[in-house]
Amino acid sequence: MALIRVALRGDGNLLALLPAAAYRMEIGPLGWSRRQTLIVNRPDLVKHVLLDPQEIFPKSDLMVNALEPLIGDSIFVSSGETWRRQRAMIDPSLTLMRVNRAFPDMEAGCAAAEATLAERADRGERFSLDLTMSHLTADIICRTVFSNGLEHKAAHDVFDAFTVFERSVAQVEIRRLIMDRAWTRIPQKADVLEACRLIRGHLGDLLDGHLAAGARFDDIASKVIEARDGEGRAFTREELIDQLGVLFLAGHETSASALTWVFYILATQPALVARLRAEVAEVTGGGPVEFEHTKRLTFIRNIFRETLRLYPPITFLPRIANEATELGGTKVRRGALIMVAPWVLHRHRGYWKDPDVFDPDRFLPEREKDQTPGAYIPFGIGPRICAGAAFATIEAVLLVARLFREFDFHVEAPGRVQPAARLTTRPVEQVTCRVARAAR
Repeated sequence: MALIRVALRGDGNLLALLPAAAYRMEIGPLGWSRRQTLIVNRPDLVKHVLLDPQEIFPKSDLMVNALEPLIGDSIFVSSGETWRRQRAMIDPSLTLMRVNRAFPDMEAGCAAAEATLAERADRGERFSLDLTMSHLTADIICRTVFSNGLEHKAAHDVFDAFTVFERSVAQVEIRRLIMDRAWTRIPQKADVLEACRLIRGHLGDLLDGHLAAGARFDDIASKVIEARDGEGRAFTREELIDQLGVLFLAGHETSASALTWVFYILATQPALVARLRAEVAEVTGGGPVEFEHTKRLTFIRNIFRETLRLYPPITFLPRIANEATELGGTKVRRGALIMVAPWVLHRHRGYWKDPDVFDPDRFLPEREKDQTPGAYIPFGIGPRICAGAAFATIEAVLLVARLFREFDFHVEAPGRVQPAARLTTRPVEQVTCRVARAAR
C-alpha cells in the first residue's frame, strides 16, 4: 500500500515508497502496482543490472519520459547504439573536466561565493542554503563547460524551474507506477514543459555564444560542437542543448544536492568543523588551498563520501526489463520495473555497521574491511558511471575547506530538515541559514 499512500499524499517524495523491510532484503517486491516492481539490493545483482551485459535492463520508461522534455534522447537516458554513438562523440570533450584543468574555475566560483557570504555575514542576512549551493555549482560548471559564469538571475531561474520540474514529474511517475502498464506514455503538465523551456532557453543562450561566427573557445562546449560520429555527422543545435544540458545538470544539480547536505550536516556538528579546520590549517600552513592540497585533505574528503552514502544525489536508478528473465532466483516479467536504490543500498542493515550514523571515519583505510564490496555506488558503476566523479569530489573538498575556514554556518530549525527523493535527494523545504565570519 506504500505506493498508494504516496500518491494520495501528493508530495512526490519517493522515499515514502520504501517499507522498513527494504533495508534488509536482497531482492523483493516494492508494494502493489499494476506492473511488477522489484527493489534489488544484493551487490552482485545490482552489478548485473547496471552493467547489463545482455542489454536487458535499459533505463526505465519512467525516467526516460520524465527527462525527455528537459534533455531529449541524450546520453543520460539513451540506450544501445544511440548511447554508444553519443558517448564516442562526447568522450573527447570530457578530458576538459580533468580536475587539474578545471580547478581554476572552481577557485573562481568559490571566490565569488566567499564575497557573497561575507556580505551576508555583515548584514546578518537569512538565506536559502539550497539556492546558494545551486547558484555556486551552476557558476562553476558553466565556467567549465561554457567559459562563462551563469549570471545571478539566470541561476535563480534555473533553480526555481528545476524545483517545479522535479516536483511535478515525480507525481506523474508515482501515478504511472501504480496504475499504468509499462511503456505507457502520458503528456507532461504545462508547468513541467514551461520549466523545461526556461532551462533549455538559458542553455541555448550560452550555446549560441559558441555558435556565433568567429567564436573561439577551448572548453567542453566547443569540443561537443566540433564532435562528429563515424559518418561525419555533428549534433544539431537541439541535440547540443540535450547533451550539454546533461553535463550542466549532472555537474550542477547533483553537486548542489550533495553540498546542501554537506553544509547542513557540518552546520549542526561543530566538532566536525573543528576537525576539518585543523586539517586545513595543517595541510595548507594557513595559506591558500591549492590543487595539490585537496588530495591530502582526507578528513574533508571522507565527510563528502559519508554524505554521499547517507544522501546520495541520485536516490533511485530505475531500470525496465525488456524481456522476461530471472534475478537471484526471482522471476522477472517483461516490463517489470527494477529499482536499484543507492539510498537503500547505502543504509542496508546487512552491509553497514550503524548505517544511519554519520561517521566519516568509516572510510579510513584501516576500516575498509568493514565495508561490503559493491554496497557503495554514489556515482553508479559500469560504463555509465558518472564521468564527473573526480570533479565533484575535488570541487566539494575545495568549497568545504575554504568556506568553513572563513565562515560559521547556522541552520535555522535544523530539526525540521527532512529529505525528499524526487529526481534528486533534496530537503523537503529549503534550508534557511545565517552565516558569520569565523573567529581567527
